[in-house]
Amino acid sequence: MESFTFQHDVQTYCVTATSFPEGIQAAHEQLHALLPQNDRRNYYGVSWQAEDGSIIYKAAADIMETDGPELSNLETFTIKNGPYNSFFIANYAENLDGIKRAFDLLLEQHEVDPNGYCLEWYMDRDVKCMVPLGKEYRPFTGLNKE
Repeated sequence: MESFTFQHDVQTYCVTATSFPEGIQAAHEQLHALLPQNDRRNYYGVSWQAEDGSIIYKAAADIMETDGPELSNLETFTIKNGPYNSFFIANYAENLDGIKRAFDLLLEQHEVDPNGYCLEWYMDRDVKCMVPLGKEYRPFTGLNKE
């Protein structure tokens, strides 16, 4: 497990999956079809548990200054700045169970924000699985010497 910090909020466009986990791939395919390809655009998956116990999943991608007004009707989501715990999974397509296992471990940590979400950051064939840490979390900065 590693620490990661988003220095700024990340604004994204997103497409909500019709079901979880069955609708995940279709949501990503729909998002990729709507957004112009750009080497600088990051792609994400965001999920959380709804009040009824179901999982809400959104395929998401960075909003870019070059995006046209035709995209303004898309749903948006803000990835909050701050500290996250993370696991990196290489070649995730060959290890889809690894994503579930990573989130199972991440969500067991006491410092996780109980009102947070699960975040997948897709990087070509790899993925970084992350969960935001709670407001009470204070990173260890070393022992105070008196």
